[in-house]
Amino acid sequence: MGRAFVYVILGGGVAAGHAAHEFVKRGVSHGELCIISEEPVAPYERPALSKGYLLPEDPARLPAFHCCVGTNEERLTSKWYKEHGIELVLGTRVKSADVRRKTLLTATGETITYKFLIVATGARALKLEEFGVSGSDAESVCYLRDLADANRLVNVMQSSSGGNAVVIGGGYIGMECAASLVINNINVTMVFPEPHCMARLFTPKIASYYEEFYRSKGVQFVKGTVLESFDFDSNQKITAVNLRDGTKLSAHMVIVGIGIRPNTSLFEGQLTLEKGGIKVNGRMQSSNSSVYAVGDVATFPVKTFGETRRLEHVDSARKAARHAVAAIMEPEKTTEFDYLPFFYSRVFTLSWQFYGDNTGDVVHFGDFLGNSFGAYWVNKGHVVGSFLEGGTKEEYKAIAKITRLKPAIEDLADLETQGLEFALALSRQAEPTEAVVVSSGSGSAIVTEKPLHAWHATAGVILAASIAAFAYLYGRRRRRW
Repeated sequence: MGRAFVYVILGGGVAAGHAAHEFVKRGVSHGELCIISEEPVAPYERPALSKGYLLPEDPARLPAFHCCVGTNEERLTSKWYKEHGIELVLGTRVKSADVRRKTLLTATGETITYKFLIVATGARALKLEEFGVSGSDAESVCYLRDLADANRLVNVMQSSSGGNAVVIGGGYIGMECAASLVINNINVTMVFPEPHCMARLFTPKIASYYEEFYRSKGVQFVKGTVLESFDFDSNQKITAVNLRDGTKLSAHMVIVGIGIRPNTSLFEGQLTLEKGGIKVNGRMQSSNSSVYAVGDVATFPVKTFGETRRLEHVDSARKAARHAVAAIMEPEKTTEFDYLPFFYSRVFTLSWQFYGDNTGDVVHFGDFLGNSFGAYWVNKGHVVGSFLEGGTKEEYKAIAKITRLKPAIEDLADLETQGLEFALALSRQAEPTEAVVVSSGSGSAIVTEKPLHAWHATAGVILAASIAAFAYLYGRRRRRW
């Protein structure tokens, strides 16, 4: 027994929800679209799982964070999908795919065929066993990737209030979960092998600020080592974690956030893979013209940097999903995906945003003893990345804009002196059209583009005045006649 659809989205995360929304906006017909997901609920905004979902008071719960509330758009509940004729095949695992025959086979034996397939399978959390450590199945060892993981984590936290938690990993999941544990009145120790937290993104100076803030909340850090084993009591409950450097940490619960691996296994040997993901072009189209890939599972061209990358962040997933739908439904009108890498996080009272690439020389600016600071990355004489903590909406928009402009920088010291004002001033020159060299005031030059808004506005005023004068004189002459 089987079913046939024009469009099939495989996966039920953020990308799937935003792709479905885009299909509807572009006029998909009832019965043409199907979403297959292993999860039992309609697609939702996953960032909520490590933030609002873990709060002890008034926590976020479905249906509050179904897609697409993360971008301030309508909330797509199961009712919405039904009203728009979209088939939700939930709680269903696809065990095999045949891209040549355009078929998917579910674990229940059903065959689903498609004309176009969007692979939005995301990624799975890396398990301790993959690093030679057993114990993932212990009652109080938690991962966080989906709703089931989040529910389990909430239950373990509630039973560990006032106790000790060890967080393995110093990346996104580790940092955000550590903050949630503190809010839930749990003592936290973070363990990771790198010299500082968020090592893939933060500089040592930026990391130091966040580590000190976390310490002020009672979080302890053990760096430069990894988990080696667990101690259990007679009831097989964890009592301690043992680290490779010989440290023993008392623990009532453990959260593991040591990375992810894209879910590409269904397509290995059928689609071209690169950098751990499914390689796609600027239209999110894979080596098979009927198959598109988006989100954590896709490796796509980042035009800003002239290379392919696989990005692990919700913003990329949302935008790539919508672009893929546009490319499928209106190929002649869809240009190549032009995405500026963007990452953000909000923990405690802190909120930061990063745009671009963290390569080259780093120029820090702002008040690292206060609550607003940032950094620029300058590579080969051009700004390629920017970071800001504690910014306003205008300030975040400014650093994003100048990162995309990639202005030339000749004097790093002057850039440090200007700090955030550099981005604010340059960003006001919107929609540039004419190349110009702008003096920074202390000898360095910034090569950017000169906006013509003022000229356009002046010309418009002159034209309007001329027309008004002509109409006035013409009217007077007509009255005289």
